[in-house]
Amino acid sequence: MNTARLDPMTASGATDSLDDTSGTDAQSSRRVLLKWLRKTHGWIGLWGAALGLVFGVTGILLNHRAIMKIPVAQAQESTVQLALPTPIPQDLDTMTVWLQKELGFDRPPQRARSEPSKPVAWGDKTLKQPAHWSFLFATPQNNVAVDYWVGNNFATAKRNQNNFFGTLNNLHKGAGVGVGWVLLADTLAGAIILLSLTGVLLWTLTNRRRALGAGIGFTSLILMIVLAVQTL
Repeated sequence: MNTARLDPMTASGATDSLDDTSGTDAQSSRRVLLKWLRKTHGWIGLWGAALGLVFGVTGILLNHRAIMKIPVAQAQESTVQLALPTPIPQDLDTMTVWLQKELGFDRPPQRARSEPSKPVAWGDKTLKQPAHWSFLFATPQNNVAVDYWVGNNFATAKRNQNNFFGTLNNLHKGAGVGVGWVLLADTLAGAIILLSLTGVLLWTLTNRRRALGAGIGFTSLILMIVLAVQTL
């Protein structure tokens, strides 16, 4: 009866060969992952570069709007009295349609409010205050607040015309913008999230000092939480 005997050196060589193959596959997968992460990180960064610049500049301006002011965002104010058409609009909806056409806005007002007539104290007398209608039309470039006291034949409109930086600030805040801009800004927010995630993955896969990176990330997170709590 013949019994096959495996040479120890041959067995060792086969094991080493399997280990080398496994290691090569792992390195190859790692290289593919790193290549994909770098491309993804780069393309996302390129997409958000222009919007990131706008939001970065306006973020600094808005952050300093109360403390250490940077007075570059300005608005020119003007007030006019609008003669009402004949017949005078008798309800809020009709007035809204007329104002939108008269003021040249392609979107309805952000706010249209009606306050009913009510008695108010005037010295030792009680007077009846007429109903009050108020409207707010807004775009990133300007906003117009309209007041109308029912019974008058005119409405008062106050316009704030923003300069370039004021318009950028409104874009940052989403004030007076349409659905298109909101969705576009959402893509930037999503890009920032993906940049953060891919950046962390690239760090952990390409840098041996992972403990240092984890310490920096953890410290920045704690610092952000502490500062946020202090501002509440």
